[in-house]
Formats: sequence, structure tokens, C-alpha cells
Amino acid sequence: MACAVKQVKKPQLKNPLLLEGLPGIGLVANIAVAYLIRKLNAEFFAEIVAPSFPDVSITEKDGSIKTPFCHLYYHKSDNNCSRDLILLYGNTQALSRRGQYGLCGCILDLAESLDCQKIITLGGYRPGRKVSEPALYYAASDLETAREVEKLGAQKLSGQIYGVAGLLVGLAGLRGMKGFCLLAETEGTSLDVDAAKAVLKALSDTLGLKLKIDDLKTAEDLADFLSPFDFGAIAKEQIREGPKPNWFI
Repeated sequence: MACAVKQVKKPQLKNPLLLEGLPGIGLVANIAVAYLIRKLNAEFFAEIVAPSFPDVSITEKDGSIKTPFCHLYYHKSDNNCSRDLILLYGNTQALSRRGQYGLCGCILDLAESLDCQKIITLGGYRPGRKVSEPALYYAASDLETAREVEKLGAQKLSGQIYGVAGLLVGLAGLRGMKGFCLLAETEGTSLDVDAAKAVLKALSDTLGLKLKIDDLKTAEDLADFLSPFDFGAIAKEQIREGPKPNWFI
């Protein structure tokens, strides 16, 4: 069974950029993209359902059930000089290598159908030491894009990037699309709002937004937004078990 896309609307977008925000270390990408969806009043238009998602549902206090999801939203820019955004937000990644390739392929197929030619993925980078001010690291699809990302104050990353954050950019390059992965340092033992704010500040101009993000203070500010999983429980899970090799950066 392949991934399925449930699309409720096909937005007409101008030179759109896809920004990925699936779970990873410190939930850096999750927090950053959830914040943008709420801040920009982005509109839901599609859901991706994959057989490689976790086989679990979460029961809510009211007795309802919520399942693993990847949702896509769009934001049309008010500035004629800026580009529109496609925002990918979810509470899971695929659980297998084959599943990750299938999920990324499905995401890119949908992005291409909307004339998207640029991808940015986000995540956390665990340096193995205490982090006071998160430094930024990047990996890009090509040298031209790499030079652009360096202007954001990010350093070249040496090593491996697991999960959608790395794979999506790599597979996009094979399709002639451009993109980069932007990672912020995080200790990875809690939900890292500071790291999420670091990537948002760096991307403000690239996204055509003037973000002050002063209203993003704690992860609990977004705890009731979309995700059925309790942020505190997720943090405890990461601390207890450590990162999942195929999910997290």
C-alpha cells in the first residue's frame, strides 16, 4: 500500500516554497512550523496518510481518537515581491527506511503539482554539550544554494542527517528542485523553543516575512495546536528512550 493524499483543495500559489516541520530532536521543526501556521492563519488543504506511520491512536479526554498525521497548509503572501508558502506539519514520520522514501516521494509529488521548486527542512542538531545560544548548521542540494544559506549565518554540517529533514532535500535535488536543511543546536532533552526561534529568525527574510516571534515563549503556547500528542509526554519519551534512528536528526 502506497501513501495516499487526501486533498480538499488545490490552491493557486505563486512560486511556492515548501517548509517542513515534522517531529525531530527537541521538536525544533514541529514548534517552528506550528507557530507559523497559527501566526499566518495558514489554511489546511491536504493530508498524507502512510501505511508506515505508527500503528497507534491517541485517546483524548473527551473519548475521541486521533491518529498519526501529516497535514499541509498554505499561506499566500501579501507582498508582491515574496513567495507563497506550503507548510508541512505532522505528529510523526515513517517508521521504516522504505516508508521514509515513500513519504518523501509523496510530499515531493504534491509539491511539484503546485509548481514548488524549493524545499527547506528544519531540525535540531545535538552537539553533545550544553547549549546556551543555538548555533545554526546547514546542508544544501547544490553549491549555489549553499552560498545563499551561508548568508543566514549557518555553518556547513559534517555528518549524517536522518529522517525527512535530510532525505527530502536529497530527493528534491534528484528532481531538479533546490533546497536546504537548516538545523539549530539543541541539547535534545526537552522541547527547545530557543532553537525553534533561532531557525525562524534566520529564515524571516528568506520566507518573505518580518517575524518578531516575541509571542513564542514556551512550547506550551502551542500545546493545544493540532498535535494529539502531549508535549510533556513526548519530551519524557525522548529523555527515557533517546532519539529513534530513522525519525530524528
